[in-house]
Amino acid sequence: MGLCRCLSWRFYNSRFEVPVSRSPDNMPPSVSEKIQALLDEAAIGKDRELAADMINAVLKLAHDEPGRGEMKLMARSFKEMRYAFKIFKPYRQRRKVSVFGSARTAETHPNYILAKDFGKRLADAGFMVITGAGGGIMAAGHEGAGLDASFGVAIKLPFEQRTNSIIEGDQKLIHFRYFFSRKVVFVKETHAIALFPGGFGTHDEGFEVLTLVQTGRCDPLPIVLIEQPGGTYWKEWDHFIRKELLAAGLISPEDTALYHITHNAQEALEHIRLFYRNYHSCRYVRDELFLRVQHAPTAEELAQINAEFGDICSSGGIESRKTQIIDEETLVPEFPRIALKFDRRNLARLRLLINRLNTLPSLPPMEGARPEDTQDQRSDRGLGEIAEEESLRIVEPPRS
Repeated sequence: MGLCRCLSWRFYNSRFEVPVSRSPDNMPPSVSEKIQALLDEAAIGKDRELAADMINAVLKLAHDEPGRGEMKLMARSFKEMRYAFKIFKPYRQRRKVSVFGSARTAETHPNYILAKDFGKRLADAGFMVITGAGGGIMAAGHEGAGLDASFGVAIKLPFEQRTNSIIEGDQKLIHFRYFFSRKVVFVKETHAIALFPGGFGTHDEGFEVLTLVQTGRCDPLPIVLIEQPGGTYWKEWDHFIRKELLAAGLISPEDTALYHITHNAQEALEHIRLFYRNYHSCRYVRDELFLRVQHAPTAEELAQINAEFGDICSSGGIESRKTQIIDEETLVPEFPRIALKFDRRNLARLRLLINRLNTLPSLPPMEGARPEDTQDQRSDRGLGEIAEEESLRIVEPPRS
Protein backbone atom coordinates (compact mmCIF):
# COMPACT_ATOMS: atom_id res chain seq x y z
CA MET A 1 0.00 0.00 0.00
CA GLY A 2 2.80 2.35 0.91
CA LEU A 3 4.63 1.61 -2.36
CA CYS A 4 1.47 2.27 -4.35
CA ARG A 5 1.00 5.60 -2.63
CA CYS A 6 4.61 6.52 -3.34
CA LEU A 7 4.37 5.61 -7.03
CA SER A 8 1.03 7.38 -7.32
CA TRP A 9 2.46 10.55 -5.74
CA ARG A 10 5.51 10.47 -8.02
CA PHE A 11 3.24 10.02 -11.05
CA TYR A 12 1.05 12.96 -9.88
CA ASN A 13 4.05 15.22 -9.51
CA SER A 14 5.55 14.16 -12.84
CA ARG A 15 2.34 15.14 -14.59
CA PHE A 16 2.74 18.70 -13.29
CA GLU A 17 6.54 18.76 -13.54
CA VAL A 18 7.03 19.39 -9.81
CA PRO A 19 10.11 17.51 -8.55
CA VAL A 20 9.30 15.71 -5.31
CA SER A 21 12.61 16.60 -3.68
CA ARG A 22 12.73 20.19 -4.98
CA SER A 23 13.14 22.78 -2.22
CA PRO A 24 11.04 25.97 -2.63
CA ASP A 25 14.21 27.97 -1.92
CA ASN A 26 16.01 26.29 -4.79
CA MET A 27 13.89 26.82 -7.89
CA PRO A 28 15.16 25.20 -11.10
CA PRO A 29 17.05 27.48 -13.53
CA SER A 30 14.20 27.16 -16.01
CA VAL A 31 11.96 29.12 -13.61
CA SER A 32 14.37 32.05 -13.52
CA GLU A 33 14.60 31.99 -17.30
CA LYS A 34 10.81 32.05 -17.62
CA ILE A 35 10.61 34.93 -15.14
CA GLN A 36 13.08 36.94 -17.22
CA ALA A 37 11.12 36.12 -20.38
CA LEU A 38 7.93 37.25 -18.63
CA LEU A 39 9.57 40.55 -17.66
CA ASP A 40 10.66 41.01 -21.28
CA GLU A 41 7.15 40.37 -22.52
CA ALA A 42 5.72 42.82 -19.98
CA ALA A 43 8.33 45.44 -21.05
CA ILE A 44 9.71 45.79 -17.52
CA GLY A 45 12.98 47.70 -17.75
CA LYS A 46 13.66 49.46 -14.46
CA ASP A 47 14.40 47.48 -11.28
CA ARG A 48 14.06 44.15 -13.06
CA GLU A 49 16.00 42.31 -10.37
CA LEU A 50 13.56 43.48 -7.70
CA ALA A 51 10.57 42.51 -9.83
CA ALA A 52 12.14 39.08 -10.37
CA ASP A 53 12.70 38.70 -6.63
CA MET A 54 9.04 39.49 -5.96
CA ILE A 55 7.83 36.96 -8.51
CA ASN A 56 10.19 34.39 -7.02
CA ALA A 57 8.81 35.11 -3.55
CA VAL A 58 5.25 34.59 -4.80
CA LEU A 59 6.18 31.22 -6.28
CA LYS A 60 7.88 30.17 -3.06
CA LEU A 61 4.86 31.30 -1.06
CA ALA A 62 2.53 29.21 -3.22
CA HIS A 63 4.91 26.26 -2.94
CA ASP A 64 4.83 26.57 0.88
CA GLU A 65 1.01 26.18 0.84
CA PRO A 66 0.56 28.41 3.93
CA GLY A 67 -3.24 28.31 3.68
CA ARG A 68 -5.87 30.15 1.69
CA GLY A 69 -6.35 32.80 4.40
CA GLU A 70 -2.66 33.65 4.43
CA MET A 71 -2.56 33.75 0.63
CA LYS A 72 -5.51 36.16 0.60
CA LEU A 73 -3.80 38.38 3.17
CA MET A 74 -0.62 38.54 1.10
CA ALA A 75 -2.48 39.19 -2.15
CA ARG A 76 -4.76 41.88 -0.76
CA SER A 77 -2.04 43.77 1.13
CA PHE A 78 0.23 43.67 -1.93
CA LYS A 79 -2.53 44.99 -4.19
CA GLU A 80 -3.55 47.84 -1.93
CA MET A 81 0.02 49.00 -1.32
CA ARG A 82 0.75 48.87 -5.05
CA TYR A 83 -2.30 51.00 -5.72
CA ALA A 84 -1.40 53.46 -2.95
CA PHE A 85 2.14 53.92 -4.29
CA LYS A 86 0.67 54.57 -7.73
CA ILE A 87 -1.68 57.28 -6.41
CA PHE A 88 1.01 59.04 -4.36
CA LYS A 89 3.70 58.93 -7.06
CA PRO A 90 2.61 62.05 -9.02
CA TYR A 91 2.75 64.08 -5.78
CA ARG A 92 6.15 62.92 -4.51
CA GLN A 93 7.63 66.35 -5.22
CA ARG A 94 5.49 67.97 -2.53
CA ARG A 95 6.03 67.53 1.17
CA LYS A 96 3.13 66.22 3.20
CA VAL A 97 1.98 66.19 6.82
CA SER A 98 -0.02 63.32 8.32
CA VAL A 99 -2.68 64.59 10.72
CA PHE A 100 -4.16 62.24 13.33
CA GLY A 101 -6.91 62.83 15.86
CA SER A 102 -10.33 61.75 17.02
CA ALA A 103 -13.10 61.11 14.49
CA ARG A 104 -15.57 62.03 17.27
CA THR A 105 -14.50 65.67 17.60
CA ALA A 106 -17.50 67.93 16.85
CA GLU A 107 -17.25 70.75 14.33
CA THR A 108 -17.86 73.28 17.10
CA HIS A 109 -15.06 71.95 19.32
CA PRO A 110 -11.97 74.18 19.70
CA ASN A 111 -9.73 71.31 18.54
CA TYR A 112 -11.73 70.99 15.31
CA ILE A 113 -11.38 74.71 14.67
CA LEU A 114 -7.65 74.50 15.48
CA ALA A 115 -7.15 71.52 13.13
CA LYS A 116 -8.97 73.36 10.36
CA ASP A 117 -6.74 76.41 10.86
CA PHE A 118 -3.65 74.19 10.92
CA GLY A 119 -4.67 72.48 7.67
CA LYS A 120 -5.11 75.83 5.96
CA ARG A 121 -1.72 77.08 7.14
CA LEU A 122 -0.07 73.89 5.89
CA ALA A 123 -1.64 74.24 2.45
CA ASP A 124 -0.75 77.92 2.26
CA ALA A 125 2.87 76.97 3.03
CA GLY A 126 2.91 74.44 0.18
CA PHE A 127 2.33 71.22 2.16
CA MET A 128 -0.28 68.56 1.46
CA VAL A 129 -2.35 67.03 4.28
CA ILE A 130 -2.84 63.27 4.76
CA THR A 131 -5.58 62.05 7.11
CA GLY A 132 -7.56 58.88 7.67
CA ALA A 133 -10.39 60.48 5.64
CA GLY A 134 -12.96 60.17 8.42
CA GLY A 135 -14.81 62.81 10.40
CA GLY A 136 -13.72 64.95 13.32
CA ILE A 137 -10.09 66.05 13.26
CA MET A 138 -9.56 64.28 9.93
CA ALA A 139 -12.36 66.24 8.27
CA ALA A 140 -11.08 69.46 9.84
CA GLY A 141 -7.60 68.94 8.41
CA HIS A 142 -9.03 68.38 4.93
CA GLU A 143 -11.49 71.25 5.23
CA GLY A 144 -8.69 73.65 6.08
CA ALA A 145 -6.28 72.36 3.43
CA GLY A 146 -8.85 72.08 0.66
CA LEU A 147 -9.35 69.20 -1.76
CA ASP A 148 -6.34 69.90 -3.99
CA ALA A 149 -3.94 69.65 -1.02
CA SER A 150 -5.62 66.65 0.64
CA PHE A 151 -4.97 62.91 0.67
CA GLY A 152 -7.31 60.39 2.29
CA VAL A 153 -6.02 57.08 3.62
CA ALA A 154 -9.19 55.34 4.80
CA ILE A 155 -9.66 52.00 6.57
CA LYS A 156 -12.50 49.57 5.94
CA LEU A 157 -14.13 48.68 9.25
CA PRO A 158 -16.85 46.13 10.13
CA PHE A 159 -19.21 48.93 11.10
CA GLU A 160 -20.24 51.66 8.70
CA GLN A 161 -17.79 54.54 8.36
CA ARG A 162 -18.20 57.19 5.70
CA THR A 163 -15.35 59.25 4.40
CA ASN A 164 -15.68 62.97 4.97
CA SER A 165 -17.40 65.07 2.32
CA ILE A 166 -14.23 66.95 1.39
CA ILE A 167 -12.24 63.95 0.13
CA GLU A 168 -15.10 61.58 -0.76
CA GLY A 169 -14.97 60.50 -4.39
CA ASP A 170 -11.57 62.09 -5.05
CA GLN A 171 -8.78 60.21 -6.81
CA LYS A 172 -6.48 60.89 -3.84
CA LEU A 173 -8.72 58.82 -1.55
CA ILE A 174 -7.40 55.29 -0.91
CA HIS A 175 -9.28 52.56 0.98
CA PHE A 176 -7.30 49.99 2.96
CA ARG A 177 -8.44 46.66 4.32
CA TYR A 178 -5.53 46.27 6.75
CA PHE A 179 -4.25 48.70 9.34
CA PHE A 180 -0.64 47.59 8.88
CA SER A 181 -0.48 48.42 5.16
CA ARG A 182 -2.26 51.71 5.84
CA LYS A 183 0.35 52.58 8.46
CA VAL A 184 3.15 51.88 6.01
CA VAL A 185 1.71 54.44 3.61
CA PHE A 186 1.01 56.99 6.36
CA VAL A 187 4.65 56.99 7.45
CA LYS A 188 6.33 56.34 4.10
CA GLU A 189 4.67 59.24 2.30
CA THR A 190 4.80 61.88 5.02
CA HIS A 191 7.42 64.42 6.05
CA ALA A 192 5.91 65.34 9.41
CA ILE A 193 3.34 64.05 11.89
CA ALA A 194 0.73 66.14 13.71
CA LEU A 195 -1.29 64.57 16.51
CA PHE A 196 -4.46 66.11 17.93
CA PRO A 197 -6.28 64.61 20.95
CA GLY A 198 -7.86 61.28 20.12
CA GLY A 199 -8.57 57.76 21.31
CA PHE A 200 -6.74 54.46 21.02
CA GLY A 201 -6.11 54.92 17.30
CA THR A 202 -4.39 58.27 17.79
CA HIS A 203 -2.12 56.84 20.48
CA ASP A 204 -1.45 53.80 18.31
CA GLU A 205 -0.30 55.98 15.41
CA GLY A 206 1.65 58.31 17.70
CA PHE A 207 3.58 55.59 19.51
CA GLU A 208 4.15 53.75 16.23
CA VAL A 209 5.87 56.77 14.67
CA LEU A 210 7.83 57.55 17.84
CA THR A 211 9.07 53.96 17.90
CA LEU A 212 10.06 54.00 14.23
CA VAL A 213 11.98 57.25 14.61
CA GLN A 214 13.57 56.24 17.93
CA THR A 215 14.81 52.95 16.47
CA GLY A 216 15.79 54.30 13.06
CA ARG A 217 13.21 52.28 11.15
CA CYS A 218 12.16 55.45 9.34
CA ASP A 219 13.96 58.66 8.51
CA PRO A 220 13.95 61.48 11.08
CA LEU A 221 10.90 63.72 10.87
CA PRO A 222 9.14 66.29 13.09
CA ILE A 223 6.36 65.06 15.39
CA VAL A 224 4.01 67.76 16.70
CA LEU A 225 1.42 67.25 19.46
CA ILE A 226 -1.18 70.02 19.22
CA GLU A 227 -4.41 70.90 21.04
CA GLN A 228 -6.60 73.83 21.99
CA PRO A 229 -5.18 76.62 24.19
CA GLY A 230 -5.54 75.70 27.83
CA GLY A 231 -5.98 71.99 27.07
CA THR A 232 -4.20 69.41 29.22
CA TYR A 233 -4.37 66.34 26.97
CA TRP A 234 -0.78 66.38 25.77
CA LYS A 235 0.49 67.96 28.99
CA GLU A 236 -0.78 64.96 30.96
CA TRP A 237 0.55 62.58 28.30
CA ASP A 238 3.99 64.20 28.55
CA HIS A 239 3.82 63.98 32.35
CA PHE A 240 3.18 60.23 32.08
CA ILE A 241 6.09 59.81 29.64
CA ARG A 242 8.50 61.63 31.93
CA LYS A 243 7.26 60.15 35.20
CA GLU A 244 6.76 56.52 34.19
CA LEU A 245 9.13 56.01 31.23
CA LEU A 246 11.96 58.50 31.64
CA ALA A 247 12.24 58.28 35.42
CA ALA A 248 12.39 54.48 35.23
CA GLY A 249 15.12 54.57 32.61
CA LEU A 250 12.87 53.03 29.95
CA ILE A 251 13.74 55.82 27.51
CA SER A 252 16.67 58.23 27.26
CA PRO A 253 16.39 61.93 28.19
CA GLU A 254 17.02 62.87 24.54
CA ASP A 255 13.98 60.86 23.44
CA THR A 256 11.67 63.59 24.69
CA ALA A 257 13.16 65.81 21.97
CA LEU A 258 11.52 63.60 19.35
CA TYR A 259 8.18 65.38 19.87
CA HIS A 260 7.05 68.97 20.35
CA ILE A 261 3.91 70.11 22.22
CA THR A 262 2.08 73.29 21.26
CA HIS A 263 -1.34 74.96 21.46
CA ASN A 264 -0.81 77.17 18.42
CA ALA A 265 -1.31 76.27 14.75
CA GLN A 266 1.31 78.70 13.50
CA GLU A 267 3.88 77.43 16.01
CA ALA A 268 3.19 73.86 14.86
CA LEU A 269 3.74 74.92 11.25
CA GLU A 270 6.95 76.76 12.11
CA HIS A 271 8.27 73.72 14.00
CA ILE A 272 7.83 71.65 10.83
CA ARG A 273 9.28 74.32 8.56
CA LEU A 274 12.26 74.78 10.87
CA PHE A 275 13.08 71.07 10.55
CA TYR A 276 13.55 71.60 6.80
CA ARG A 277 15.14 75.03 7.02
CA ASN A 278 18.58 73.60 6.25
CA TYR A 279 18.24 69.81 6.49
CA HIS A 280 16.78 68.21 3.38
CA SER A 281 17.01 64.43 3.71
CA CYS A 282 19.44 61.60 4.46
CA ARG A 283 20.95 58.58 2.80
CA TYR A 284 23.27 55.75 3.74
CA VAL A 285 26.15 54.94 1.40
CA ARG A 286 27.84 51.81 2.69
CA ASP A 287 28.77 52.53 6.32
CA GLU A 288 28.37 56.31 6.16
CA LEU A 289 25.29 58.42 6.78
CA PHE A 290 24.95 61.51 4.61
CA LEU A 291 22.73 64.35 5.75
CA ARG A 292 21.84 66.54 2.79
CA VAL A 293 21.78 70.23 3.77
CA GLN A 294 21.30 73.46 1.85
CA HIS A 295 24.13 75.29 3.62
CA ALA A 296 27.30 73.72 4.99
CA PRO A 297 28.47 74.80 8.47
CA THR A 298 31.52 77.00 8.76
CA ALA A 299 34.78 75.46 9.99
CA GLU A 300 34.16 76.87 13.45
CA GLU A 301 30.56 75.58 13.52
CA LEU A 302 31.69 72.14 12.34
CA ALA A 303 34.26 72.00 15.15
CA GLN A 304 31.52 72.81 17.66
CA ILE A 305 29.27 70.15 16.15
CA ASN A 306 32.03 67.55 16.49
CA ALA A 307 32.61 68.53 20.10
CA GLU A 308 28.92 68.11 20.91
CA PHE A 309 27.90 65.18 18.71
CA GLY A 310 31.13 63.28 18.05
CA ASP A 311 29.94 60.58 20.48
CA ILE A 312 27.30 59.34 18.00
CA CYS A 313 30.01 58.34 15.50
CA SER A 314 31.15 54.72 15.56
CA SER A 315 34.52 55.95 14.30
CA GLY A 316 36.03 59.14 12.92
CA GLY A 317 34.25 62.47 13.12
CA ILE A 318 31.59 64.57 11.42
CA GLU A 319 32.65 66.05 8.08
CA SER A 320 31.29 68.46 5.52
CA ARG A 321 31.57 67.22 1.92
CA LYS A 322 30.35 67.80 -1.58
CA THR A 323 28.51 65.09 -3.50
CA GLN A 324 30.96 62.29 -4.30
CA ILE A 325 28.72 59.51 -5.59
CA ILE A 326 25.99 60.26 -8.12
CA ASP A 327 23.50 57.59 -9.17
CA GLU A 328 19.77 57.35 -9.79
CA GLU A 329 19.05 57.79 -6.07
CA THR A 330 21.21 60.88 -5.65
CA LEU A 331 18.94 63.84 -4.94
CA VAL A 332 19.94 67.50 -4.88
CA PRO A 333 23.57 66.81 -5.93
CA GLU A 334 24.32 70.50 -5.59
CA PHE A 335 23.61 70.39 -1.84
CA PRO A 336 26.50 69.87 0.63
CA ARG A 337 26.58 66.67 2.69
CA ILE A 338 27.25 66.21 6.38
CA ALA A 339 28.96 62.80 6.55
CA LEU A 340 29.46 60.61 9.59
CA LYS A 341 29.78 56.95 10.50
CA PHE A 342 26.66 56.98 12.63
CA ASP A 343 26.45 54.35 15.38
CA ARG A 344 22.75 53.79 14.49
CA ARG A 345 21.86 53.74 18.15
CA ASN A 346 21.54 57.37 19.23
CA LEU A 347 18.65 58.34 16.97
CA ALA A 348 17.34 61.00 19.35
CA ARG A 349 20.75 62.65 19.37
CA LEU A 350 20.82 62.45 15.59
CA ARG A 351 17.59 64.46 15.68
CA LEU A 352 19.32 67.01 17.94
CA LEU A 353 22.17 67.18 15.43
CA ILE A 354 19.64 68.00 12.71
CA ASN A 355 18.20 70.69 14.98
CA ARG A 356 21.68 72.16 15.32
CA LEU A 357 22.19 72.17 11.54
CA ASN A 358 18.89 74.02 11.20
CA THR A 359 19.91 76.74 13.65
CA LEU A 360 23.49 77.48 12.57
CA PRO A 361 24.39 81.14 13.14
CA SER A 362 25.73 81.30 9.57
CA LEU A 363 22.37 80.40 7.99
CA PRO A 364 20.53 83.11 6.04
CA PRO A 365 17.36 84.48 7.65
CA MET A 366 14.34 82.18 7.55
CA GLU A 367 11.85 83.76 5.18
CA GLY A 368 8.10 83.71 5.56
CA ALA A 369 6.08 80.73 4.36
CA ARG A 370 5.59 80.77 0.60
CA PRO A 371 4.01 77.95 -1.42
CA GLU A 372 6.77 78.06 -4.03
CA ASP A 373 9.34 77.21 -1.32
CA THR A 374 7.98 73.69 -0.88
CA GLN A 375 6.42 72.84 -4.25
CA ASP A 376 9.52 71.14 -5.64
CA GLN A 377 11.56 69.56 -2.87
CA ARG A 378 12.73 66.51 -4.83
CA SER A 379 11.67 64.52 -1.80
CA ASP A 380 12.86 60.96 -1.27
CA ARG A 381 10.83 59.94 1.76
CA GLY A 382 9.94 56.83 -0.23
CA LEU A 383 13.52 55.58 -0.22
CA GLY A 384 13.62 55.01 3.54
CA GLU A 385 17.41 54.93 3.59
CA ILE A 386 17.78 54.38 7.32
CA ALA A 387 15.50 51.36 7.14
CA GLU A 388 17.43 49.57 4.38
CA GLU A 389 17.87 45.97 5.49
CA GLU A 390 21.38 45.57 4.11
CA SER A 391 22.50 48.55 6.19
CA LEU A 392 21.57 46.96 9.50
CA ARG A 393 24.08 45.63 11.95
CA ILE A 394 23.85 44.45 15.54
CA VAL A 395 25.05 46.99 18.08
CA GLU A 396 25.92 45.63 21.49
CA PRO A 397 24.38 47.65 24.36
CA PRO A 398 26.87 49.64 26.44
CA ARG A 399 28.12 47.86 29.52
CA SER A 400 27.40 49.50 32.84
